[in-house]
Amino acid sequence: MQQVVTIQPPEFLPRKFKVYQHRQLDKIEALKRVPEEMLFEMKVVANVLPFRVNEYVFNELIDWEKVPNDPIFQLVFPQREMIEPSAYDRMATLMKNGGTTNEIFNLAEQLREEMNPHPAGQVEMNVPTVDGEPLRGMQHKYRETVLFFPSQGQYCHSYCTFCFRWAQFVGKSLRMNSNDADSLHRYLEQHKEVTDLLVTGGDPMVMRTKKLREYLLPLTDAKYDHVQTIRIGSKSLTFWPYRYITDPDSEELLELLETLVKAGKHVSFMAHFNHPQEMRTEVCREAIRRIRATGVQIRCQAPLLRNLNDDADAWAEMWQEQVRLGMVPYYMFVERDTGAKRYFEVPLYRTWEIFRDAYQQVSGLARTVRGPSMSAGPGKVEIQGVTEIHGEKVFVLRFIQGRNPAWVQHPFFAQYDEKATWLHDLKPAFGEEKFFWEDEYAQMSSMG
Repeated sequence: MQQVVTIQPPEFLPRKFKVYQHRQLDKIEALKRVPEEMLFEMKVVANVLPFRVNEYVFNELIDWEKVPNDPIFQLVFPQREMIEPSAYDRMATLMKNGGTTNEIFNLAEQLREEMNPHPAGQVEMNVPTVDGEPLRGMQHKYRETVLFFPSQGQYCHSYCTFCFRWAQFVGKSLRMNSNDADSLHRYLEQHKEVTDLLVTGGDPMVMRTKKLREYLLPLTDAKYDHVQTIRIGSKSLTFWPYRYITDPDSEELLELLETLVKAGKHVSFMAHFNHPQEMRTEVCREAIRRIRATGVQIRCQAPLLRNLNDDADAWAEMWQEQVRLGMVPYYMFVERDTGAKRYFEVPLYRTWEIFRDAYQQVSGLARTVRGPSMSAGPGKVEIQGVTEIHGEKVFVLRFIQGRNPAWVQHPFFAQYDEKATWLHDLKPAFGEEKFFWEDEYAQMSSMG
């Protein structure tokens, strides 16, 4: 196996960047270039949806000549249309009238509850138990896969404006997390059907290697042989690639990853890239090279987003660049029905067209990507196409993953609807009253 390179080239000498959050928008020097009215709008939205950005992002990734249309600017800075007009007006009025910190916080809490903070049954249906006790920092939606939310990883180096886990960052009342490694290991030991562990957040790569090791290294024990794959979901290659190069424990982190691989685990780094612009810095490419040198595989996924990447050429370029850098295009997602969806959502028919047009531009090595996929309550539903059957125009759909494994690969059809943006907007085709899975899913939902 290729050894991890420890020599630091001069261009990757340690660099420290400030991090700014919602109360510090006035302190960001770069924002002096935007109109005062836009800055106020950002402050209003940032009081409702989480905001966090570091200097690496706005110094190295944003093209300020293209603001506000620059894709990375859209990725991290709040825009007025991200919340409903009535919600915006309520918060803006309170701020203009000198509302107190508590008044602003309480109104923000009310507005957040109206934005479906935990979609797809995350809280009601997915929480596993050990000895009858719920494990609040874990989810077990699909038979083979367990999600774990380590407490130390429930924030990110910067925040994505579209994030479907935005509720993790706005207060303890909405957050899912756990620092109980013993419960995680005990649950995995008891559930031999679990082959995949997904460590997620937030971003697990914000935590120190010492803590990450406590969660992951015990899985090399023979009693966890059934856990074949360890996935780590992270946006760090965009927001802080120095994590793998100049952070104090970067070499220790790479050694941990290599140890897991040598122990026989398939370690998959689930990288979130939304636009080709994110992969253009040398420090990002060096971080990718170092991760791959440990034997870890990097898979790339992202949602299709209006105002950011709703362009087939951008997707084709992104998939091609990922392959060139040795990564695997994995998923195109549909923007979830939560948070700022009103700003980012794209009609399903258009989402499929963009996927199709991008897919046609790339070679077979990039056609590992799947989608467009909706991570909905019953499972991951893929839009396979739009066609006409017996004179009726329909969406062709299938489950890539389902709460009932028997649903997987089962094709079904929905009436064509140009306004539909999510699964719950669709109606069965051919005069059917329900989709084949609806009654069983309703029963699952009632059981919690």
